[in-house]
Amino acid sequence: MLEVRLLGAVEIVIAGEPVEMRRPQSRAVLAALAVDLGRPVSAATLIDRVWDDEPPKGAQSVLYSHITRLRAALQTEDTANPLVRRPAGYVLDLDPDAIDLHRFRRLTTLPASTAELREALDLWRGEPLAGIRGRWADNVRVTWRQQRLDAAVAWASAAGNDASVVPGIRALLDEYPLAEPLAAALMRVLAATGRTAEALAGFAELKVRLRDELGADPGAELQKIHVATLQAGGAATETRAPIRQLPTPVAGFTGRETALATLDSMIDEPARTAVISAISGTAGIGKTALAVYWAQRVAERFPDGQLYVNLNGFDPGGQALDPTVALRQFLGALGTKAEQIPDDRASMAALYRSLLAGRRMLVLLDNARDPEQVRPLLPGASSTFTVVTSRNWLTSLVAAEGATPVTLDLMTADEARGLLERRLGKERVAAEPEAVDRIIERCARLPLALSIAAARALQSGAPLRSLIDELEQQPWDTLDAGDPLTQVRVVFSWSYRALSRPAARLFRLLGLHPGPDISVAAADALIMGDAQPLLTELSAASLTTEHRPGRYILHDLLSAYAAELSETATEPAAPSEIAGEQGEFSEIEGDGETKGETEQQVLARLLDHYLAIAYAADKQLDPVRDPITFPIDKVHEGTPPKDWFEQEHRVLLSLQARAAETGHRREAWQLAWCLDNFLHFNGLWHDRVHAWQVAVDHPEDTNAAAHAYLNLGRVDNRLKRHADAENHLGRALALFEERGDAIGQAHAHRALSWVSEAHGDLRGALDQDRLALALFEEAGNRQGMADALNSVGWDQCLVGEHEAALETCERARTIHRAIGDRWGEASSLDSLGFANHHLGRYAEAVDRYEQTLAVVRDLGDRYFEADTLTRLGETHRAAGDVPAARKAWQRALDILTELGHDEADDVRTKINDLR
Repeated sequence: MLEVRLLGAVEIVIAGEPVEMRRPQSRAVLAALAVDLGRPVSAATLIDRVWDDEPPKGAQSVLYSHITRLRAALQTEDTANPLVRRPAGYVLDLDPDAIDLHRFRRLTTLPASTAELREALDLWRGEPLAGIRGRWADNVRVTWRQQRLDAAVAWASAAGNDASVVPGIRALLDEYPLAEPLAAALMRVLAATGRTAEALAGFAELKVRLRDELGADPGAELQKIHVATLQAGGAATETRAPIRQLPTPVAGFTGRETALATLDSMIDEPARTAVISAISGTAGIGKTALAVYWAQRVAERFPDGQLYVNLNGFDPGGQALDPTVALRQFLGALGTKAEQIPDDRASMAALYRSLLAGRRMLVLLDNARDPEQVRPLLPGASSTFTVVTSRNWLTSLVAAEGATPVTLDLMTADEARGLLERRLGKERVAAEPEAVDRIIERCARLPLALSIAAARALQSGAPLRSLIDELEQQPWDTLDAGDPLTQVRVVFSWSYRALSRPAARLFRLLGLHPGPDISVAAADALIMGDAQPLLTELSAASLTTEHRPGRYILHDLLSAYAAELSETATEPAAPSEIAGEQGEFSEIEGDGETKGETEQQVLARLLDHYLAIAYAADKQLDPVRDPITFPIDKVHEGTPPKDWFEQEHRVLLSLQARAAETGHRREAWQLAWCLDNFLHFNGLWHDRVHAWQVAVDHPEDTNAAAHAYLNLGRVDNRLKRHADAENHLGRALALFEERGDAIGQAHAHRALSWVSEAHGDLRGALDQDRLALALFEEAGNRQGMADALNSVGWDQCLVGEHEAALETCERARTIHRAIGDRWGEASSLDSLGFANHHLGRYAEAVDRYEQTLAVVRDLGDRYFEADTLTRLGETHRAAGDVPAARKAWQRALDILTELGHDEADDVRTKINDLR
């Protein structure tokens, strides 16, 4: 079959293979003939189309040589040559469908179906007449692009509520970014399919583009759709109220006039980023105080709100905030519901930028470690201003993103005095100028140290000279080498010594907490008492901050100082009790609470606290889970909040690493076990791998190692790392066999069946599951029996034994219901749906799948839901209900995309194949 292609590079294709045409003028002549298919084109017209007003010498002869080459290229064995000479000119005589341009026009002739319009759009392979230059080619390209745009709008409008058209429309919008009809069609589809946040974000982005490039607002039709979408927006967004996330500014802020003036000068510049950094990387210099003070001062200039996040870039525990977590927080604040937030960082960042488009907002990224942590959080919208604070200079942001550096040095003496005046009052400062000068010197002109000194002065009410006397008796003064960080350590110790003994003890113990923050309940566990009044005392002394209700955080310098104290001191001594030259705190007899208290004892209390609640919280997720292999020593009384894991899982992962490093291997394993369901249900599979890898690397004994390898292999299977899974599960099986653990062996065989299935060895998978069933039956483990029966039934389906599978899976379901295992029952129902599907009993299959979905949605297992929806779509398609299939697959695709799972591509292909 002979084809001529113009909608991309100009080509002749015979039997599916392109014919080589080396000369661009030959391709231009072919295009000039193909446009007027079946009609004579004169030599003069061809010359004009190919060479404009500058034809070559002997143009007629040159044209004839190209015609000769084209005739040779167009010749096939079984048909006459289609390029012929007529009295009025040259004619290309082909079936119109053999030329993509004419086929496109036929398919788009109204009324055209959605399928015809999609087929027409798919004919485009890129820039039409690619590589052909000249006035004629440029003119026809403009016309054809408009025809393509009209077809795209017609296709999108005809699709109605079909979400599968969204990727195609977005791709076209990338090519036609100012096409309002195309944007309107996209908004309609997104709003109709419940993706209101994306629809509104797309409108905002287009509005900005139109204003920036054309100086115009969206037209009446797009405005009308926008209003209708806003009215229906409750289904997808939480609130449209301005966002106010800025922390409370530091009391008594003063100075920094040059830096403030620099920030003020940038405020009206489009899409600017300011990087506030410290000279020489000095911490405690007041970067955050400056940024927050300035942001609060100009907040009214950003009527759509202000976003704030502490990136914990220099957390002493090394737990810098992942940009993905920050993006998730920002998207939630911007009104995107949790179930609509993608899970992969790139998609999250794209949605974030879209939602900020058109909004006049301020974004404050505090305490960044490096440019890689910042870049995903940069908005890109010209209406948004970004401030970044960092101990590092972030030079590449300045070079690549055009950020403006705002560097801070130590405060001047006058600025430091102004800070003390704001905190203590001008009269008190003026009354003791020499003492004030000495305080400024001892605080190294660091705002953090000066604030702590001022807090101490306010608490004591004593003359400033008496505080100086106390400060200068500090034994650590001998360590002063002129380094600001060394000097501020003296100020920390001074403030610490002013605390009550219980508050000082809590401060020291906070240095042993893995972070990134701590709840009041965990602080109670640290001191084995009521921590709330002590946390209030620490906050009053500027030694800790309540950054969220009920959760406290330490500045990273203070955290490091507290950890140091936990190693070198017990109770704070009064000045008269200082031990001589070495400068160590003496151990004071008092309430005896901390005498001889070691890091291991403190860590043990933390582990007891967190493990008890984690175990109880996990029980809420899976009440019939097999008993934990290594029981938790402490029992939590009461019911943990439903969001407890969401609040604490980062702390738990940090605590697990600390436990493993310090020899608490049993507890490290227990933390992995308690976290497993939460991480699985929320698609945090890489965190799940990390947790079990820690358990594998630090086993308490062979039993712990066997279970760790088993669970690591299960996660490997989920991530499709089948070679790793086979290795880890093989190790687990060997260890279970060595121990004579029949139940462990059964679990390993069942997990190995997934590996066999992934490798296409379906009979091998069935054999593995039958081995697991026999071992569970031998051990009398009913839950294991039910799970294995369900797996056997699934395998029977895969090998074509569908009737047998129904019987096996019904047996599994009966046991699951009897023992109250809802997740197991859902698995059995899903398998029953699968078996009925393959028996052609589509109504029964749909019913079983719908029952499955009702259970897994209640359990919150997102991947299970998507997996079942994918099979439900297969059943609907087999039954001939294409709209229902598309709906099920779209819901599955949304979930898999949010989870960042590679199966999303498979489902996307299924949707595209429905066209």
